[in-house]
Amino acid sequence: MPLSHVEPERYDTLLEEKCARVRTLLTPFDAPPPSVFSSPATGFRMRAEFRVWHEGNTLNYVMFRPEDRKTPVAIAAFPIACPAIAKLMPILLARLQTNEALRSRLFQAEFLSTLAGETLVTLVYHRKLDEHWQHQAEALAASLNINIVGRSRKQKCVVGQDFVTETLMVNDMAFTYQQIEQSFTQPNAAVNTHMIEWACAQSNGQRGDLLELYCGNGNFTLPLAQYYDTVIATELSKTSVRAAQHNIVENGIANIQLIRLSAEEVSEAMRGDREFRRLQSLPKPLAEYALNTIFVDPPRAGLDSETLGMVARFDTILYISCNPDTLAENLSTLHHSHRISAFALFDQFPYTHHMECGVRLERRS
Repeated sequence: MPLSHVEPERYDTLLEEKCARVRTLLTPFDAPPPSVFSSPATGFRMRAEFRVWHEGNTLNYVMFRPEDRKTPVAIAAFPIACPAIAKLMPILLARLQTNEALRSRLFQAEFLSTLAGETLVTLVYHRKLDEHWQHQAEALAASLNINIVGRSRKQKCVVGQDFVTETLMVNDMAFTYQQIEQSFTQPNAAVNTHMIEWACAQSNGQRGDLLELYCGNGNFTLPLAQYYDTVIATELSKTSVRAAQHNIVENGIANIQLIRLSAEEVSEAMRGDREFRRLQSLPKPLAEYALNTIFVDPPRAGLDSETLGMVARFDTILYISCNPDTLAENLSTLHHSHRISAFALFDQFPYTHHMECGVRLERRS
């Protein structure tokens, strides 16, 4: 996203333009008027990454315009970054610039922070990292009170820890999340909280058990567990599963069963086409759970046809989408068996065309 598109004074207008497009896109599916959840106009991103550009003895954070991937654009300020990242960026750059061990063949800098200000920086290099780098990185991390991960080809050096711990207040309840370096997390913490609270509101009063696909580190899983007898949460990424397992224990939640399965494998298991050894860890067979509701938060490509067919068999579908176009494609199928009873728009990515959506679908009688 070019920084020239960041126009806080026009935020409301730009948001309405995006909302209008999505409302129009979902008109064929009789979606009700959406609840719209806005973002702070600045300081909202908890993640940021930049190429590091070397001009003689000078280092700069740079980005590239979509239409010109060869010409670097120096980033002197990054107003959409959260306060912790915005404050750290110039200080870190100045320290890197005067330290040959840390700057030599440095290629990229990645920032991950939390609402409490805990920050991790990943430095990516085109060279092998040695003990001298380790010592200099340790001194830098201590002086800036941050964690550092150094990466190069087939090498990962951790100074401190390779994760940050986030705490989100969801309906006045605190949930703690381990967010691991270079794994997926929601970049806009304020809007993410709105998304979780909306999903909780749609779950309030539900009965039986919940099946969740693409659970990640348990972002939605942990708060949703209070509304269901059991949550069977599935995720394929090993890193995300490890974080989710930690988060379940850390938050003291006893009714979540976490299984490492892809969405396609879940579809096979639900149809009874295959038996998975990983499902043997469940207290009882999958078929004995009262799975009336399914929660999905798929990647931008949306639900594949096989998963879509499985999802359509549920009475209630809670669907969080990061791509309204693939959501519309999926709704063109689901609309035949389900109606949209609730619709929400979440501005997770201000000043871009991206819009996060939430729909609750109920089986037609």
